[in-house]
Amino acid sequence: MTKELEDKIHKEIPITKIMGLKLNSYNKDELLTSAPLDININDKRTAFGGSLNTITIISGWSMCWLISKELNINSNNIVIIKNQTSYLKPVKKNISCYTKKPSKEEISILKEKINKKNSASIKIVSKIIENNQVCVEFEGIYLIKL
Repeated sequence: MTKELEDKIHKEIPITKIMGLKLNSYNKDELLTSAPLDININDKRTAFGGSLNTITIISGWSMCWLISKELNINSNNIVIIKNQTSYLKPVKKNISCYTKKPSKEEISILKEKINKKNSASIKIVSKIIENNQVCVEFEGIYLIKL
């Protein structure tokens, strides 16, 4: 499913292909995405803030898409409606973003709301981690609408 999604985002969101964004793995707990530093670099030789923000937003969107597929929900209308990003440390190596899957309870509530109202929002949390240290914290609210 991650290969299908990676192909989709590269085709429909061309900047992700230019950034070298990869969907590395997905399991019951998280989605791991990555991108090379050399094409997402700034004048300080660290990862560009815009790239870090884009990767966290796309990773959160991707988590919503994967959840939608698992719930057999039409995933054609997913948008971010609010987000907050904290840049705690510079990223000096290739970018690794860990996006936490919401709890079973949160996903169950999402499904109930979609079934009742044809739309629902869910909070997605991502972290960019380097050398076991959190460099970027991201929290986004995404709307899934039928």
